[in-house]
Amino acid sequence: MSRVLEIRGLNKSYGALKVIDDLSLHLDEGEALGVVGPNGAGKTTMFDLILGTTEPDSGEIEFERMAIVSDQPYRRARAGLGRTFQVPQPFGGLSVFENLLVGAAFGDARRDDDEARCVALLESTGLIDKANRLAETLTLLERKRLELARALATKPRVLLLDEIAGGLTEPEVEELVVLIRQIHAGGTSIIWIEHLLHALLKVVDRVVALHFGRHLIEGDPAEVMKSQAIREVYLGIDE
Repeated sequence: MSRVLEIRGLNKSYGALKVIDDLSLHLDEGEALGVVGPNGAGKTTMFDLILGTTEPDSGEIEFERMAIVSDQPYRRARAGLGRTFQVPQPFGGLSVFENLLVGAAFGDARRDDDEARCVALLESTGLIDKANRLAETLTLLERKRLELARALATKPRVLLLDEIAGGLTEPEVEELVVLIRQIHAGGTSIIWIEHLLHALLKVVDRVVALHFGRHLIEGDPAEVMKSQAIREVYLGIDE
């Protein structure tokens, strides 16, 4: 299995606060990787560093064996890195369909099939009947689906999901899990940050736990979640 994304020795501080501390991890092609950790563990900052919206103090980032740590965010998007945000950020004054067209325009440079691809994404994400609605009128679940659809419109080879299940009811979470499984089954590699662990564990192949910006433990999801390290970090149980 080939490695699609790798970060090595990544560091990021804000003054005296070290948010990412000598962090290394990798993602294999076709894999779904879960990233867990308490608030303040550095998870979202890690995504910002991977996507280029924040610069690291030091370290390396490779995407498909090419160094990208100096690339601008738009270059990383066009190379095949896509992202959703914890709080959906649609263009509220544009229609749902227009939001997808924006994603397609700023993603993969090959644009001959943008409209047809965006229609197909609306169908697969359950938004086809909302295509002409303004994005600002959508429910939270629909905005989450739009986040996914817009990210997929960029043709990502790696999709970064930042707490996409947050704020949803349990039935809505189940709907979202089904959709993410379908995306993964279609061949998209995924890194998913999530506090709703029961949802995460239904999708991911491997889990990495972070604590104060450092790599704490990784491995089989079931084994990681029952480990002593996780019990100490999440529950304060020190046996």
